[in-house]
Order: sequence, then structure tokens, then C-alpha cells
Amino acid sequence: MANYTTADIKALREKTGAGMLDVKKALDEADGDAEKAIEIIRVKGLKGIAKREGRAASAGLIAAKVVDSDEGQVGVLVEINAETDFVAKNEKFIDFAAKVLDAAVASGAETAEALAEVEVDGSTVKELTDSMQAVIGEKIVVRRVARLVAPRVETYLHRTNPDLPAQVAVLVGTDEAAAEVAHDVAMHIAAYSPLYLTREDVPAEVMDKERAIAEETTRAEGKPEKAIPRIVEGRLGGYFKENCLVDQAYAKDPKTTVDKVVKATGGKLTGFVRFRVGA
Repeated sequence: MANYTTADIKALREKTGAGMLDVKKALDEADGDAEKAIEIIRVKGLKGIAKREGRAASAGLIAAKVVDSDEGQVGVLVEINAETDFVAKNEKFIDFAAKVLDAAVASGAETAEALAEVEVDGSTVKELTDSMQAVIGEKIVVRRVARLVAPRVETYLHRTNPDLPAQVAVLVGTDEAAAEVAHDVAMHIAAYSPLYLTREDVPAEVMDKERAIAEETTRAEGKPEKAIPRIVEGRLGGYFKENCLVDQAYAKDPKTTVDKVVKATGGKLTGFVRFRVGA
């Protein structure tokens, strides 16, 4: 029987993120040699990548970074998924995410596909991802990346579970004047999940659909024909208040709006990005 302890199993699980059964099998095969067991887990993991392709990877984390640029500041978000929360909080996974984030910042990649081809330490991000899958034994996906350029960019990371890395991340772009409220606005975005910055940013097809729904609902309620246009506009206003950042009631003071809070600084918002793991 291989010579290893429960503490050895625990240590190897934390080091590799592999399942308990896989760790025990590897230690048995390696006769208790931890380094050899890691290699066994890695080799078996590489062989299993194809089998994991169909699995769902809905856990994970979001990494964020803001750097100075010639255009002001650049904020970058990267979402990286795994199958379980156990892996999401694994140090190897977190270190991998940091490396992918640095690659995204340095390369200027704006899509996950472009980021996959970026070189890091002699390998591509895709090759690093495959290697992580091999070691950890779960499907790992660099799901999406976003970049936001503005005179000032604020970031906010939110842990929905204190035992896990950030599950929600926000970037907010402002001019210099509005930077003083940017952090509070970022926290608001994390909580209220706006879809658009202003009503002008709502796509025409979304507007047409919402208008049709509002009109159909109003007619079904038997409202007078003359009143329908006014009621429809009112309902569209409700849609804007729910989904457009500047029209939303401000989280810290619902009696005012985000727009009024920002305008009070004499500045303006230029854009935002919000990621939630798996959403």
C-alpha cells in the first residue's frame, strides 16, 4: 500500500484542484510521491480534455484591472469559468486568471477568441487553459473579455460569497469631474444591473418590441383609444427607469437618480461594463 496520509491528500487537492478520488489514485500509482502524483494527474487530465467539452462551466471568477494609457485609463474585465466553486477558489486557478488578465491588458484583445491566441511565457492563452484543465480535472473556459477606455475608469469587484473570488465586476468610465462619484455608481451598477447607459443606447429592435408589448397590454386593459399613446409612453418611461443607468433611482438615495448625482459633479458618465459569473 502506498505511503501517504490524509494530510497528503488534502495538500495535493489544494495544489491541483483535482477530485479526492483522482488524487488518491494518483498517489497510489506514484507510491506516495506527491510530485510524481501531480504529473500523473496532469497527464490523465490532458487525455480527458475532450471528454469535458460538453460539461457546463458556470462557476468561476471575474478579474479586473485598470491601467493608465495615452487616452486616459483603460479598464479590462476577464471572466474565467470552471465547473465548481471548489476550483474557483483554488490558488492555481486564481493565479491562472491573473496571468490571463495581464495578457488581455497587454495585448488589447477585445474578444475571448482573440485572447486565446495571445502568447504568454512561450505558450498561448489557449494552451495555458488546456494545461489548467489537465491539472485541475475540470472544464476551464476563458469566457469573455471587455475593455473600457475613458479619461477615468473605476472598477468595483463584489463577492457574493465571502469564501469565493469576485462573482460580479463593474467598470465605469467618467470624465475627471465625475470621478468623485464613480465608485458609488459602480456599486450601484453591481446591485441594480442596468442594461444601457442612456435611453438613446437602447437598440431600435428592443424599443420596437417594448412599445408593441406596452401597446398590446394597454389595449387588453380596455383603455380609451385616445389615451393609449400617452399610456404607452408612460410604460416605456418605466422601462427606461428600470434598465437605463442614468434613469435609475440612485441606490444610496432613491429619491434622486444616477443622472442627477453625476450632473451635480459637473461631470458625466461615458460608459460602463458589468459582468456576473455565468450570467
